[in-house]
Amino acid sequence: MSFENPSEQVIQQYLKEAKNIAVIGLSNKEDRTSYKIAEILQEHGYRIFPVNPVLAGQTILGEPVYARLQDISEEIDIVDIFRRSEFLPDVAKDFLETNAKVYWAQLGIENEEAAKILQTAGRTDIVMNRCIKIELAKMT
Repeated sequence: MSFENPSEQVIQQYLKEAKNIAVIGLSNKEDRTSYKIAEILQEHGYRIFPVNPVLAGQTILGEPVYARLQDISEEIDIVDIFRRSEFLPDVAKDFLETNAKVYWAQLGIENEEAAKILQTAGRTDIVMNRCIKIELAKMT
């Protein structure tokens, strides 16, 4: 069984319903893609929750940085992942320990094992190899 993304309509619905987005692997360097996209998410009215164990305790884009996804006490609608594909299974396991709704791996990032981990646990709101910025642009 090979993973397939949901339809465009479902992806758009995820973005319309979301308010809080955890950004896994968010960099504090302004020239990095993760930083630029997190900034765009804020401009679109989303609240971001930076997750980066190396930068935990610092602030990025005005928000406190968390060491782990599980450390966020607020409800997370989308987990936007900026980690290499081989790290996705570990992120999937962390995701399952939270109340987060949508597991989203950025453009160029996908992993069948991560999809199986999530699907086996009954979590099917999964997007991989799609850029959230590009998807947001389709809405406007």
